[in-house]
Amino acid sequence: MSTLTVSLSFSDLSKNSKRVADTVERAQRVHVTRRDGEDLYLTTARHDQQREETADVTARLFTALIRSDEGARAVLLALPEVFPWSRHLSAEEVREFVVDLVNATRDAAELDVHSNLHRVIVEWRATARILADPDLTAQLTRALPDEDHGEVPAP
Repeated sequence: MSTLTVSLSFSDLSKNSKRVADTVERAQRVHVTRRDGEDLYLTTARHDQQREETADVTARLFTALIRSDEGARAVLLALPEVFPWSRHLSAEEVREFVVDLVNATRDAAELDVHSNLHRVIVEWRATARILADPDLTAQLTRALPDEDHGEVPAP
C-alpha cells in the first residue's frame, strides 16, 4: 500500500493536537502508536470518503465482472496472480472462493464490515495450505470411525 502515513506516539497527539491535526491534513494518514492499547489511525473525512468510494467501485466492478462468462473468466485468470496459493484449489473451490470474495468485498463496501473479507482470504488460504501438503490432506480427509459423538455445540 503506498498511502503516505506518518507515525507518532499517543503522547504526541495529546500534547500537540493542533500540530497533529495539521499533519493529518498534509499526510493521508497518521499512525498513532499506543503502549497500553491498539494503535490508531487518524485521517481526514475526505480521505476516508475516498477510501469508501474505492471499496464501493471495486465491489461493484467485481460483481459486474462475475455476471458474464467473459468477466468471470477474466477474474478466474487473474486470481493466481493475486492469490498464488489458489492454484492448490480445485476448479469448484476456486469458483466458491470467487463468490465468497465478491460477497465479502460487497459487505466491506456496503456495510463497512471489513473483517469478512479478511476472514474469507485467511480461510481459503488455510484450505490451500492443507491441499498443498498431501500428507496433511490425507490425514484431515480420512474416514472417521463410525462412532457418533453427538451434536457439536456452537462455539
